[in-house]
Amino acid sequence: MEFLYEYGLFLAKAVTFIVSVGIILALVIGASQKNNQEPEGTIDVTKINERYDDIKDRIKSVVYSEEVLKQEVKTAKKKQKLEKKAEKKQQKIAAKESSENDSKESKSKKRVYLLDFDGDIKASAVDNLREEITAVLSLAREEDEVVVRLESAGGMVHSYGLASSQLARIKDKNIPLTVCVDKVAASGGYMMACVANTICAAPFAILGSIGVVAQLPNFHRLLKKNDVDFELFTAGEYKRTLTMFGENTDKGREKFTEDLEVTHELFKDFVSRQRPIVDIDKVATGEIWFGSQAKEQELVDQLTTSDDYIISQVDTAEIYHVQYTTKKSFTERLGMNVQHGVEHSINNILSKLNTSRFM
Repeated sequence: MEFLYEYGLFLAKAVTFIVSVGIILALVIGASQKNNQEPEGTIDVTKINERYDDIKDRIKSVVYSEEVLKQEVKTAKKKQKLEKKAEKKQQKIAAKESSENDSKESKSKKRVYLLDFDGDIKASAVDNLREEITAVLSLAREEDEVVVRLESAGGMVHSYGLASSQLARIKDKNIPLTVCVDKVAASGGYMMACVANTICAAPFAILGSIGVVAQLPNFHRLLKKNDVDFELFTAGEYKRTLTMFGENTDKGREKFTEDLEVTHELFKDFVSRQRPIVDIDKVATGEIWFGSQAKEQELVDQLTTSDDYIISQVDTAEIYHVQYTTKKSFTERLGMNVQHGVEHSINNILSKLNTSRFM
């Protein structure tokens, strides 16, 4: 018993010491972050053309022989010389026809700005999207293009309404906007996609779900059974139509359904204005379609993956991947690492269960 007492006392001291050190470290880190005057986030720009050229060169170095590689280098040098000559000639012609600034613009390639949007139920990525679009619009020209790789199954109406308005800023500047959907753009996700001049979708991507849904549990009978009263005070007849704990009435349900119908009509009207070629009464049933079916319904314009669409422009345009990134705190990084660890463990368990089921 004396040993257990001593061991317990030692353990308590050790835990107290560790917790104290942890609190001190947290306070020091928090103070250093407060004193840090750096901006919350930064715009990172990567030129995609260089990455594709690097991949191509690596494959050539393995597949081609040395003789073929030498010939490739010679051919590339000749091509560069011809391009430089043609560029100089074009500059001379342009200099005669317009000012020096105009000539610089005329000889420059089309630029494609690539953005990513991975949406959750609250469309949280709209904060980054807003910064990225603001950065792009500061330089983009009407002959350029903005491509958004969009993935979202939808969520809150007001959140995705804001995200759609952010994309509309691009069209308002007369800059072509293309949305590429590789997996899913449904409900609020499609609300965003339909703003684009061109929608590209993979053959098995999920699109549509032009509808509105709301659901909530009601615990009134459970509370009543256990003699628990719930009181709700409101000012305004329809301030609360349905509640989780009070007794819901038919009148309240009718009003709630009416509000859903109004939201649905606004959604339908929005899609109709953005894509007038769509038969809105036919597609606004809440149904979803795979890419090939969505093409038949005029919900998309092209069947292709985002990779193929981007690669098709590598030789003719300068492609820039634009990302707004924020510097995460120590606690945020720690939380993300824990989350990823848990997700990885769960995925491993599910993978093993599926493997055993199909064997």
